[in-house]
Amino acid sequence: MANPARKVLDDALALTPDERLEIAAELMASVDGASDPDWERAWAAELQRRVREADASGDRGESWDAVRARLFPRLDARAAR
Repeated sequence: MANPARKVLDDALALTPDERLEIAAELMASVDGASDPDWERAWAAELQRRVREADASGDRGESWDAVRARLFPRLDARAAR
């Protein structure tokens, strides 16, 4: 990794997990290319279907805090390998 990229990475790793996620999402979006309106419509329809299904079943799922507390340690452990 080139020195400028290493500096950016080191600076990013010093941020909070939420800040790192925001940066990661922006970086991924920057290399994804043009959006596909058909895909976006299909994904929005799928999300609406899932919400209706969850509402009908009464399943509220897990809070983001609970999911994050369970997953982040696993991701950190993988990154440390």
